[in-house]
Formats: sequence, C-alpha cells, structure tokens
Amino acid sequence: MKFFPVLLVLISLFWAKNLFAQNELPLGSHPPALQFEHFPNRLFAFVWRNWNLVSPEKMGETLGCQPEKILEIASAMGLDQVDVLPDQYKKQIYITLLRRNWHLLPYEQLLTLVDMEVRELEFALKEDDFLFYKFGNLKPNSPKVTFHPPNERELARAQEIKKLVHQHVNNNSGDESIEPLFHFIKDLSEVNSLEKDKMEKPSGQGGLRFIYSYFGVFGDPLLSQDHDPFPDGLLQKLSAKGINGVWMHVVLNQLAPGGKHFPEFGENHKVRLANLKKIAQRAKRYGIDIYLYINEPRAMPLSFFDKRKELAGIQKGDVMTLCTSDERVRNWISESLSHVFEQVPELGGVFTITASENLTNCVSHGGIDDCPRCSKRAYADILAEVNQVIADGVHRSKPAAKVIAWDWGWHGHGDARDVIEKLPEDVWLMSVSEWGKKLERGGVATTVGEYSISAVGPGPRAQNHWEAARSRGLKTVAKVQFNNTWELSALPWLPVMDLVAQHASKLAQIDIDGYMLSWTLGAYPSPNLEIARKFTKNPKANVDEVLNELALERYGAEAMPAIRKAWTAFSEAFQEYPYHQKVVYSAPQQYGPANLLFLQPTGYNATMVGFPYDDLQGWSGPFPPKVLAGQFAKVAEGWEKGLKLMEEAFAGSSSGENRNNIASDLLLAKAAYLHFLSVAQQAHFILLRDRLKAKPSNATLIRKQMRAILEQEIQTALDLFEISRRDSRVGFEASNQYYYVPQDLMEKVINCKFLIRQLAD
Repeated sequence: MKFFPVLLVLISLFWAKNLFAQNELPLGSHPPALQFEHFPNRLFAFVWRNWNLVSPEKMGETLGCQPEKILEIASAMGLDQVDVLPDQYKKQIYITLLRRNWHLLPYEQLLTLVDMEVRELEFALKEDDFLFYKFGNLKPNSPKVTFHPPNERELARAQEIKKLVHQHVNNNSGDESIEPLFHFIKDLSEVNSLEKDKMEKPSGQGGLRFIYSYFGVFGDPLLSQDHDPFPDGLLQKLSAKGINGVWMHVVLNQLAPGGKHFPEFGENHKVRLANLKKIAQRAKRYGIDIYLYINEPRAMPLSFFDKRKELAGIQKGDVMTLCTSDERVRNWISESLSHVFEQVPELGGVFTITASENLTNCVSHGGIDDCPRCSKRAYADILAEVNQVIADGVHRSKPAAKVIAWDWGWHGHGDARDVIEKLPEDVWLMSVSEWGKKLERGGVATTVGEYSISAVGPGPRAQNHWEAARSRGLKTVAKVQFNNTWELSALPWLPVMDLVAQHASKLAQIDIDGYMLSWTLGAYPSPNLEIARKFTKNPKANVDEVLNELALERYGAEAMPAIRKAWTAFSEAFQEYPYHQKVVYSAPQQYGPANLLFLQPTGYNATMVGFPYDDLQGWSGPFPPKVLAGQFAKVAEGWEKGLKLMEEAFAGSSSGENRNNIASDLLLAKAAYLHFLSVAQQAHFILLRDRLKAKPSNATLIRKQMRAILEQEIQTALDLFEISRRDSRVGFEASNQYYYVPQDLMEKVINCKFLIRQLAD
C-alpha cells in the first residue's frame, strides 16, 4: 500500500477539479438532503446502498479511503459476500446509482462513483428522458461523505442490522434459483436455434407494430457497441410476438455534420451511423425495421447563440430554441435527416414529437410571443412546417420510409385538427388511443391523459384526430401500452389480458394502420403483444376466442379455464385503479415497499417517477388521500383473487413448459399485488402519522395502528425481496433502470423496524 498517499493526492486533485466543475451542473433550489436515521450514519448508508453495485475500490475512491475501510463497514452490517456487478452494466445502472445516492453525495463524489465527466453527467441529466426533471429539478445539498472509525453506538446499531442480514439475506446464499441483476439480458439475448428456421417474418404484414428495447440505453445508445439494445435473441423473440419495428432515441446533432452554420455538430457521427447501420441490417433479418425518435431541433445553451443571435427563438431557463422560422435551421434539420437515411437506407423511418417536455421549436412549450418571427405566424403552421421539413429530409433519401407525426402535446393535448389539416400528405398521424376517455373511480371523476391500461381506449381525442387524418388520406397509428404503463412499470408486463384484448378489438374495428406498442416502458416480448397481432390478422375476432387461444398456447388445456378466470379477476381489479396523471407519475407504485417511510414529514414533493417521498397529497391528485388509499386496497384485494386462481392453475398443471410458464407468470403477478398493497399501506401510515401530529386524545391507539402497518410493510418488503431475488426483471424499466434492487427492500425492513422502536420510545 506504499502508493496510497499518491493515490490520495490524485483523488484530491480530481475532487478539486470537479468541485469547481460542479457549478456547471444543475442545482435547482438545493434544499438540505434527507437524513436516513435507520443507518448508524451516512457512511453506513453509502456502503449499504452501493454494496455490490460498485466495487469496494470505487467506493473507497469516492470517499478518499482504502477499500479495506469499506469492507470493514460492510462487514459490520453483515454484508460479507462480495459479488460486484460486472462493468458491462455501467451504462444500465448509473441512473439507479444516481438516484440512491442523490441525497447522500454532492456532485463531485457522484461523478467519481458513476465514473463520469461533468459534461457526460450534464448531458445525461438533460437528455436522458428528462432525468433531472424526474429527480425533482433540484439537487439536495449533501455534505461530503468521509470515512471515520465508527463509535460504540454506531457499531451497536450496525450489529442490529447484521442480525437482519444474516436472517434474510445470507440464509440461502448459493441458492441456484437466485438470479443476479440483469440476468434477463442474457436470457433475452440468446437465440433459440430451434425457432430460427421457422421464424415468422412479419414486416409489412397486417400493419405496423413497433416497440422499444426492453433494456435499451436511452441517452446516447449509438456511440458504443458495448450496449447493443437489440441483440439477435431479442429481435427473434420480438418477431415471434408479431413485432415488425423497433425504435431508438437519438439526438440529431450527434448523427450528422452541421455544415457551415453549425460546425460544432456531428462529433463522432460516423461512429454512431456505422453502429446504427449494423443494428438496422441485423434487424432486417428478423423482419424488423428501425425507427428513429426525432424530437428536434433540441434547444441549445445560451452561449451557442453568442454569434448566432438571429437564430435564437425563445428562452427557457438556461437554454434557447433554434427558431425553425429561420431557413438555415430548417435546412439543417432536412439535410441532416437526408444524410442519415442516405448512410443507413435500411432504416424504416422516424416518428416525430414536436411539442414534448423537451424544448424544441418556438411553440413546443408555448411562449410564442417571445419570438420575433414565430409570434407573427399561426401555431398550426409552425408545427406542420417542422413535420414537413423532417419528412422532406427523410424522403429525399428514402421515399418509402415512414414518417409518423405524433400529436402529443399539440394545443396542450387539446383539439389539434387545425395542425392535422396542414400536415404533408406523405406522413402518418399517431395519437395516444385512450386520451380523453372519462372515468369515475372512488367517486372521483377524471379524464385519461395517457399511459393507461386500466381505462380501455380509444378516447375521443384520438378518434377525432384519426378521422381528420383519414379524411385527408393519411394513415393512422395508435400509441398504446399493452404490457404496462406508469400505473405500474416496475414489472415487464401485467396479466390484465381482458383489458388489452378489449382495447385491441375496438382499435381493429376502426381500421387503424398500425400500433406503437410502448414508450421506454412496456417493451418486453410478452404474451400481451400477441393480442395485438391476433387482432391485426383478424379484425373481426371475438375477444374470448382470442384470449382462450392465447391461454391454450401458453399454459395448456388443463390450466386454461383457471387462467382465463384469473385474467378476468386481474382486469376487474385493475379497473379500480385511481387513475389520474398525477397519481401515475407521483405515487409510489413503481417502488412499492422499497419506498421508505418517515415519522416526520420530509417536506419534499413527489417527482415524476423518480422520488415519491412521503408526499401523500402529491400522490393523490384529485383523489382525497383516504380515497386513494382505499382504491389501491381494492386493487390489491381483487388482484389477490386472481392470484388464487393462478395458483389453482399451477397446481393442476402437468410438468413441462406450460407449468414453467405459469410459475414464472405467477411470480410477476404476486409482485404486482405487493406493489399495489404497499401503496395502500404507505398511504394509511401517512394518514395516521398526520393525525398523530395533531396530538389527539387517542394517540396510543394511533401508534398501535401505525406499528401494525409497519409490521405489514416489513412482510410485504420481505415477500417482494424473495421474488426480486428470483426474477431479475422485477424492479427494472429501461429509462429509469432499476427502481430498486433486493437490498433496497431489505433497507425498508431496517427502516420499518427502526420506526417501530421510535414509536415505542
């Protein structure tokens, strides 16, 4: 260890460099970070949350101490087994690492932990599916974590944690049924040689059905070949489910040179295009086309306009739009896309979003009056023109490519038939199917925005827009989520087949030309996807006939009757879901029992699928919090009936593939139940906590009720802990990566036991 002092000097220099550089990273309101008192101190929390996700060496580098010190802290908590996640998953775990350390580490230590430069992290927070927004548009003010020898009190607390670890974590180490994280990537990447020769080639047959990669990296997926979003095995499995298209996120200024007006654009574009070409060529072998997500032109930093003031549009925060009313901007978009399709003619096409959360054109976020050029033009003219420019560029190099204009965000999600009226004749029109559908649940009337399986579409907005498109001869696409939604995205698919089939049947009857079957969530090659294919092949098919056929194919004749009843029970239960956009984005259903509880309000607001915290009001949207809790309890109660029917099917099934399918699918169904149950329990706990804060006369009874809920949450966390160790898909979603890993569920047990003691005190 004689080189260790030199190492410390190098680490100190790196910290100094990044301490200065962190000013370039967004801070937002920068409130004090949360304290996690169920650990002896923040050092123990840091080691626990990063154990086996990063190496002891990397943790030591982050804290400026020897790795042996990390091992000592880990051992004090019973974390004796070192089984570090391989480096190949660094790009697919970094969001998980950022989230679990967001309140623990300042930026300079985060940069070291995730092994990023400031520029990389800045890009990720901005472009990786609105990551900083998901984190609440703020960075908590976290003091630097350093190593110090634990005192007697801290060691005593660690000993209590160690007992729990030995009881629940180390009690079956070596169990072959335990899957390592990301094991599903290996499973999905393997080509089934028995199926290879009889592969169905669905491309172009019966309409478009395109989807994302279940484990694709969102931000910049083409710079390296190390993280192939579409290995052969996945392409094969998607093709077998009737998929004939997949989509990828790209940023246009990374894919093509910028010409004389934008010379800084296009760094490493040849590498990206070469990798894109390889993927597109391989996908073609499975009857699958690649579609690019075009959300352009991306807003640029203010400094970009120092010498281009005439191209500036509207400002939002520290970025500004490249005004598409300027011909130079339009030409760059068109020429860049023409270049991409010239270099990669194997591409199937693009889909556009021209009014998304990303600031792009000058009407994408409103504020058009601030642009001297666009303020003089009609809203519809600007959006139609952007789509026209994109279509011109694509079709100049590949006339047969599909250009799909998504109406997301047009007129604030309202009636946008004026835009459709001005779209070019060679584009398709895509609309979220269930948008605008009216519901009443728990006595509360709401309207569906998007991302709902529990509400069966189509809704009025989509139907009106499709009708307007068809009247102009444009083809139409339904954006749906048939596997999962933000109603619950932590599982690859939900067994609510009745609802999916009802939706697909209705869409088949109105002659839709294609489906976009997922955003970043919901892209698993599941049996749900086969429903879309079955109705595409036979639009007049009966819902029961389709579901009976699917159940027979997957589970066999013995299990089919009970399975069909289970699907109906799950579907009926899911229709009790308290749907509202605020609920699906803010409530803790993505995290389930992994979401921590607090005896004192944290003061933090829930964020979009990032941090639910204890913000019950924020979770609830228009629902009274008690109603929200009651509706999630109803979902769980109804779901439990479906579980019993699946267990009945499993008991009556013979050995073989059918029985294995039931066992695997039953595990996911149980995981869904535990998520819904936990949301209800957490909501009830917070309601009781708030009543206790008012110092009522029945405080003793309230504490008793709170302790009972904490015991229930412990059991719920332990049940999900066992499932998540046996199925590596549980807790994962591509754009958020792992919402939780098994050790987070064990942290929840530690958290609840600590709170039980506090209540007793």
